[in-house]
This record gives sequence, C-alpha cells and structure tokens, in this order.
Amino acid sequence: MPPKSPLQIRTYRLLASVAMAAVLGLAVAGCQTTGDDITGSIGNPSAAPVNDGDWRRSLEIWGQRYRENPDNVEAAINYAKALRAIGQRAQAVAVLEQASMRQPKNMPLLGAYGRALADAGDYNQALSVLERAHTPENPDWRILNAQGAVLDQLGRHGEAQRHYSAALKIVPGEPSVLSNLGLSYTLTKDLKRAESTLRLAVAAPNAAPKVRQNLALVVGLQGRFAEAEQIAAADLPADQAAANIDYLRAMLAQQSNSISAAPSGMTKKKTSAKRLPAPDPGT
Repeated sequence: MPPKSPLQIRTYRLLASVAMAAVLGLAVAGCQTTGDDITGSIGNPSAAPVNDGDWRRSLEIWGQRYRENPDNVEAAINYAKALRAIGQRAQAVAVLEQASMRQPKNMPLLGAYGRALADAGDYNQALSVLERAHTPENPDWRILNAQGAVLDQLGRHGEAQRHYSAALKIVPGEPSVLSNLGLSYTLTKDLKRAESTLRLAVAAPNAAPKVRQNLALVVGLQGRFAEAEQIAAADLPADQAAANIDYLRAMLAQQSNSISAAPSGMTKKKTSAKRLPAPDPGT
C-alpha cells in the first residue's frame, strides 16, 4: 500500500480526482490555492513566506499593521494572503471586502479580493470583482490569468483559454499562465495539447515545482507511467514519485474496468471529485 503521510494522502487524492475526471469527464469541483509557487523568506515583513511557520509570522506582522490602520492597502492584501495560506479563506475574504468598500477603485486591492473569492469558491462574485481589477486599455496579465482560472472553475473553458492566450500576449512564456492553460486543456480532455503546453511551462527557468507535477499527471493519464514517474521524481523522493504513479495506474485501471463492466446502454453514475488540480487564480 502507498505510504500515508499527510502530503502523500493529499497527493493521492489529487491523482484519484484527476484520473476519475479524465476517464469519466467529471466537472471541476475544487481549487488549489495559495502561494505554493512563492519563494523567499520572512526575514523582513515584505519578503515572501515559504512554509507554515513563515506564513504564521507573516500573519502576525501584517495582522497587527492592518489592525493599526485598516486603510493600509498593503497591510490588508498581505494579511489576507497569510490568512488564505493557513486556510482561513472566509476571514481573508472579509478583510478584503471591508478594504475594498473603503477603497472601491484600488485595482491591486480588487485583484486580491477577486482571488480570495475564487479561493473560497465564490466564483461568480470573484469574476465580477476581477473584471473591475483592470481595464481593456491597460490589461493586467495576472488578472487575466486569474479570470481564466475562475472561468475554468465555472466550466467555461473556451473563455478561460482565451483569457490565458491574452495574458500570454503580454508575458510570452510565463509558466504560471502556461500551467493554467495546460490544466484547462486537461479539463477538456485534450491531453496532447495539455502536455505540449505544460512542457513549455516546465522549460521556463522560473517554473514552480507544481508545474512539473501537473505535467507528470498529464503524461500518466496518457498511460506513460515510467515517464510520468521520472518527471515527478524531479521534485519528490523517488519512492513517493513511484507510489504516486502506481496509484494513478491503479485508479485508471479501476475506472476503465468499471466503465467496461457497465451494461450496454447504461450510463455509469458519476462520482464527485473532491479536489482537482484546477487552474490556480494565484495569490
């Protein structure tokens, strides 16, 4: 049996969800969140946290600054970001909602508020807020990327892909956008296109580890398990990468057998996927 560390359990659930989604055509039911592509340290309050302890120190620093001055936009944004990172999504939304009510035309604040809403699963409201976070005359590629992620969550994949393409016209080769575009293709079961897009993302020098894991999943979903394991092992211990791919192989076989065993003319009931590696609205 696969090891059962918390990290591995989460990874296995992701693999199972992706396998079921690819085989059964399930809709998106979850959103990966906050800042696992951030690098740096919390040596000073403006540096980016990298682990739970750093995020909690960031929470204390920026929370105090926000309480001292709720009109401080930088404090509100960073306090909410730390809240999201430790799983307090509703609190993050509340902080940014209040801040945006005080400064309704502050676009960086609206961008942060829209991402927090997406992180909390309020996709329609997130889309409405993100539309006000930039203008057609001065588009922000980060907002376009976030809008694409939200549209994918709403099942509007064609629109999402157009937003990613618009973002890539501003920042060609940006791995975070390419990763989201690759996952969007995965959600529409266009695995060949997903793979080629994710390979472009992985080739970027600033690609986050999660981009390679997304590529490993897409390669594995096409049955190339040895290659998928090799890709996954770039960021994971070899035994964990092997266990993940073995689990993916088993899930695909199980779902394929279930479909094959269904009586002719009968549609197999779809099982809800709890956590898909959906396109990421960012931090």
